[in-house]
Amino acid sequence: MWRFWVCRALILLQVYGLCLVPASGNQWKKLRDKISSAVSGYIPCTSANCSCHLSVLQDDLRPFKFKISEELMDATTQRGVGTHYQIIGHKLYREQNCMFPARCSGVEHFILQLIDRLPDMEMVVNVRDYPQVPKWMESSLPVFSFSKTADYLDIMYPAWTFWEGGPAVWPIYPTGLGRWDLMRTDLKKSADQWPWKKKETKGFFRGSRTSPERDPLILLSREDPELVDAEYTKNQAWKSEKDTLGRPPAKEIPLVDHCKYKYLFNFRGVAASFRFKHLFLCGSLVFHVGDEWQEFFYPQLKPWVHYIPVQQDLSDVRGLLQFAKENDSLAQEIATRGKEFIINHLRMQDVSCYWEKLLTEYSRLLTYKPKRRKNYNEVVHRPTKTEL
Repeated sequence: MWRFWVCRALILLQVYGLCLVPASGNQWKKLRDKISSAVSGYIPCTSANCSCHLSVLQDDLRPFKFKISEELMDATTQRGVGTHYQIIGHKLYREQNCMFPARCSGVEHFILQLIDRLPDMEMVVNVRDYPQVPKWMESSLPVFSFSKTADYLDIMYPAWTFWEGGPAVWPIYPTGLGRWDLMRTDLKKSADQWPWKKKETKGFFRGSRTSPERDPLILLSREDPELVDAEYTKNQAWKSEKDTLGRPPAKEIPLVDHCKYKYLFNFRGVAASFRFKHLFLCGSLVFHVGDEWQEFFYPQLKPWVHYIPVQQDLSDVRGLLQFAKENDSLAQEIATRGKEFIINHLRMQDVSCYWEKLLTEYSRLLTYKPKRRKNYNEVVHRPTKTEL
């Protein structure tokens, strides 16, 4: 009788994908070939003048090649899809209301850095998480958003989070992740403390249940904790253990402590995930789930070259983790390339450079000279502050 129940249990494990079945050499060969092909076809970009990312702004501005009229700008501001800014006489002005003041402040930091070199213009900057200009709209609106999918025509800009404005993770980052330049330094120090050979050979994830897409990884962790350590934390919307998949919420873990693990998972949030760029700096192998959401720097990060792509339903996650464990040198090479890309091509000066080129190219599309709105306040530099 016991044999019957053992056999039945094994069948159920296989049916539901819970049995750790060793992959064949051919399966590993397919993945190794995929990596080899991706690396051999990859052409590294230069770090001069943020040229790595310029194709993104060219693509984003292409829908407005017939120019941006005053009427189109008025229609955009009236839709209430973002915060209206004006740059006139090398001064920055803004409408009085901003839905998220810290996010607006993060945007304004970069614009004010460049203000002496920027021509007159006006623009609508969306500081919500979600893009605002779907492709099905009859007339494209010139709206700046930090993230989008292929279904939207928003103009991507470097997110406010490079300076301030989120996301808040209580209690370790109560007002946001903090300045990118300082976080880069802290993460590189942590990476030095946790070189590849000292890292724990398992996957790692901590985050709230923004969407059920993350559930399979949490369940895999509960079933096979030696393969992956993944738990849900509490967020502002947490009401009961139902919101953390039937268990008490886990403690939040600072990003610098992620570096002790070899494999780090990135999921989208409401839109693109703010943690993505941070994970690479650990020198760990990033497992990036889904490819729908983009930020301005994503297109130059290539799957299999800089990170491991994972299906959005996580149907391939167990096999990919097994592959990484059994092909350690290949995994380390991908992790190293990902880290070097972020270090060399996503510095603070690259972010400022992109802002300058984006706004300069955008200003050339305006067919009129904007006039200052009298009820708008001038935005001026504030004392530097940081979370860290």
